[in-house]
Amino acid sequence: MSLLSTRLRAFTAALALTSCLATPTSANGATPPPTRRPSSPATDCALPGRTGWTDEGHDTDHTRFQRATGTRRVLMLFVDFPDAKATDSTREYAAQLAPAADWMRTASYGRTRLALTALHRWVRMPATSDSYGFRRGLTFEAHEKYVRDAITAADPYADFSRYDMVYVVPTKAASAISFSPTYLYDPTTPGVTADGTRIKWAVTFGQDMWHWGPKVADHETGHTFGLPDLYSFTGTTHQYVGGWDVMGNIAGPAPQYLGWHSWKLGWTRDAQVACLAAPGRRTVRLTPVERRDGTKIAVLRTGATTAYVAESRRAQGHDADACSRGVLLYKVDSATRTGEGPVQVMNGHPSAKPRAGCTPLDLAAYRPGQHFTDPDNGARIDVLAGDTAGDAVKLSRS
Repeated sequence: MSLLSTRLRAFTAALALTSCLATPTSANGATPPPTRRPSSPATDCALPGRTGWTDEGHDTDHTRFQRATGTRRVLMLFVDFPDAKATDSTREYAAQLAPAADWMRTASYGRTRLALTALHRWVRMPATSDSYGFRRGLTFEAHEKYVRDAITAADPYADFSRYDMVYVVPTKAASAISFSPTYLYDPTTPGVTADGTRIKWAVTFGQDMWHWGPKVADHETGHTFGLPDLYSFTGTTHQYVGGWDVMGNIAGPAPQYLGWHSWKLGWTRDAQVACLAAPGRRTVRLTPVERRDGTKIAVLRTGATTAYVAESRRAQGHDADACSRGVLLYKVDSATRTGEGPVQVMNGHPSAKPRAGCTPLDLAAYRPGQHFTDPDNGARIDVLAGDTAGDAVKLSRS
């Protein structure tokens, strides 16, 4: 879903990353001899952000975005309006979103916990639901007013100093509150405060939460961590990543966060990243991103803001309904804006006919014996082997 940009440009932060090396198993089960390659610590493949907003860069500005590890304390508010008064219980609404916490904990390998606290009462907004201008093109100022009104209405009943972020949930009667944008504060403005605390991050849910289900909270909360939208703002909606990653199609068949995102957020350790940042070759044994341990991604850097990433995907965990399994290959460009294709999946089976519930790009995973090449920069990725434990790939750059 969407989040609203402001005048702010992101700052630059530094990362200190360490190296990683993995040895694959070849197709016949033998361990291939080591190949000569340049030493590439993970830091050499960490791309800098260039958009001043949510993007694929690793230099996330944590004065602007919240950290994605540890416990995030979330207060869930329920609002109704003079023209859309609630007549039902708040508990159904809380139950709709509550599974997002378990989903996030599993997706992050236990490194992020959403501690949800529901304020079980309806708080009345001061203006009618249709006065807030919820539609595509909602301005930052209008959205901030909505957040401010909700916080002010709830302030007598909650201590906001105890929470990191807020979920604002509207009554079903408020059809004008149609979609679910994320609020990211602008530190250059007075913003919204309560109980001596600046309200920095909020998700204001709309009626689409009943369509998307609880994963809409995981998608929107991902924006507060600095992740961009992977679906397209123009043209075919899911042309870039299909149903891979909840930051694309929330209802996709393989919504586990990409390994690149897991690394950016601190869920995947630097020692779980194999990097080739200069001409040479490297073989890597990958374990599926749906599992916690092992090498998660192999990164072949191709430019100042670009890289190809290989990761192993299996139909298990959050990806139990995956339409294909094997090695997912995708291009990352940290200079590409949210909604414009900062990640683009390479389709290993472009002529395959998808079954019901799948799209052509959902069949993208490469199998042993396949390879991908980009002649413009001399990049090649070969899938050497695959089994239940994962996949072996070889990165090459001339």
